[in-house]
Amino acid sequence: QVQLVESGGGSVQAGGSLRLSCAVSTYMGGRHSMGWFRQAPGKEREGVAVIDSDGRTNYADSVKGRFTISRDNAKNTLYLQMNSLKPEDTAVYLCAARWGWSTSMRVSEYNYWGQGTQVTVSS
Repeated sequence: QVQLVESGGGSVQAGGSLRLSCAVSTYMGGRHSMGWFRQAPGKEREGVAVIDSDGRTNYADSVKGRFTISRDNAKNTLYLQMNSLKPEDTAVYLCAARWGWSTSMRVSEYNYWGQGTQVTVSS
């Protein structure tokens, strides 16, 4: 069973930066993908950024050029560097993982989820 624990959320003003981390309990060998998703109050969960085991990435249009996803395999940790934050980025950010080689951001395709970390951006 893969367990994911997010950290690094908080409150920042618009234009600020945050770095989220996701600690993975088990090394996921083979082909797999990991990603960041977010869910704002009253809205559906949406994909933010995904990285597969070959390092291919995919970003939501709304965060391209501002967010960067990365991973440290030696530390079993996934990161999301968020710059130039906007109030509309306010949400609970969740880390997720799936088996298979894909940069899909379909929520239903991810098998493992963390509990989430709150990010609040004020104007």
